[in-house]
Amino acid sequence: MHELSVTQGIMQIVEAEAKKNDVKKVLSIKLMVGVLSGVMPQLIQDYFELVAVGTVVEGAKLIIERVPASIKCLECQEVSPIDRMKLRCPKCNGIEVNIVTGKEFYIDSMEVENGD
Repeated sequence: MHELSVTQGIMQIVEAEAKKNDVKKVLSIKLMVGVLSGVMPQLIQDYFELVAVGTVVEGAKLIIERVPASIKCLECQEVSPIDRMKLRCPKCNGIEVNIVTGKEFYIDSMEVENGD
C-alpha cells in the first residue's frame, strides 16, 4: 500500500504544476526510479491509472525509467555497477562502499498541452 500514497504524492505534484502553468492536459510523465529505492514500478503504474481519473492527468502515459545501482569503493576508489544484492566492490572485493546511484525517485519531466 506504500505505493498508493507515493502515487497520490506524484499526482499532487503534477496537478500543482499543471495549475501553476495553465496546463490543459498532461500527456505523459517520466519518473526516474532507482532499483534500490524500495518503490515497485508496476504498483505505481497500476495505482496511477486509478488516481488519475477525473484529473488533467487522466489518460496520460506514465514512463518509468529504472536507474541501476552503482557503488564507489572506498578502498580502491572504483565506481562500479552492482547487483542489488551484492554490496561489494567487483574490482577489489572491498566492503567499504558508498551507493552512488540506485536510490533515486523523482519526476524527471512532463509532456503537456497548454490551455492557450
